[in-house]
Amino acid sequence: MTAAFPSLAGHFLIAMPQMADPAFAESVVYLLAHDENGALGLIINRHSDLTLTDVLEQLQPEHSLIEQAHNQPIFSGGPVQTELGFVLHTKGQHFKGTTLFSELALTASQDALLAIGQGTGPEHSLIALGHAGWGAGQIEDELRDNAWLSCPADLAIIFDTPIAQRRSAAAALLGVDLERLSHQVGHA
Repeated sequence: MTAAFPSLAGHFLIAMPQMADPAFAESVVYLLAHDENGALGLIINRHSDLTLTDVLEQLQPEHSLIEQAHNQPIFSGGPVQTELGFVLHTKGQHFKGTTLFSELALTASQDALLAIGQGTGPEHSLIALGHAGWGAGQIEDELRDNAWLSCPADLAIIFDTPIAQRRSAAAALLGVDLERLSHQVGHA
């Protein structure tokens, strides 16, 4: 990382109104990792048409351990590896394939999904298909082009804020009202 762009791990990337890439338009990304090799994150405000019940019924149709109370939405985590599922969750429980990050953990195994479906999973979780990924220097270029706003993440926005309000709530952390921003890009 350079002095101009320290690591943004544990930060939100909030898409600016002029974001042209449909994969990221109006999105909020939680960055799990960011270093000189690139970045990894999950979109936290775009749900798919699937629910946890749908996924568990596909994975293990012979089991009837899913209750509607644990029927949380599945998010579209990003345009990379959309066939893979990821569980972003609070630390504490460790599952197969769990990677610990600064504030949260990311699990890419079915045991986490089953635990959530059975009501024995992590206290807070967000389940996503796919993830967002950037190569070396890519986020830095996009920030210079005013494609994103960035701020330290607030976990309450990820886990407790209604999906439709997450983008405006993340921008409010910076004191920004996205509705009042211009769609024009400029550099001084």
